[in-house]
Amino acid sequence: LGWKFYDADDYHPLENKKKMEEGIPLNDEDRIPWLCALHDILRREDTSRQDTILACSALKKMYRRVLIGGASAIESNHPEQPGENPALKILFVHLDGPKDIIAARLEKRRGHFMPLELLQSQFDTLEPPSAPENFITVSLEKPLPEILLEIETAILRG
Repeated sequence: LGWKFYDADDYHPLENKKKMEEGIPLNDEDRIPWLCALHDILRREDTSRQDTILACSALKKMYRRVLIGGASAIESNHPEQPGENPALKILFVHLDGPKDIIAARLEKRRGHFMPLELLQSQFDTLEPPSAPENFITVSLEKPLPEILLEIETAILRG
């Protein structure tokens, strides 16, 4: 697509990375500042009219609201921000698949701070997107080219 790409894992503070390396799941207090920083990146790119893809495990509805609306979305329960900072338009792609497929992929990943032992905590935290959120669900059981085509088609459809 020629869009700018960010991996949210690159923006975790050192404390979060250390916690995960020790096998301790992150909680909301750990994640919210990280998500706010990611929102700021998305806001900056949107302001400069740069189309952007962010790979991020936005596991909870609240986390997705923070990505859309920033810190104010935490208190308001709505992603919209008044005045000059309207909510970002984001299409969330929920990559859905059985735990064994995801575990196999995690085992192949080298040099990453999140150990396989934390996968269950991710499933425990997960709140799959639902209406009225703007999302698509894509099965991880499909071949990679099909997954990419499905995502690209949804993005281009707007």
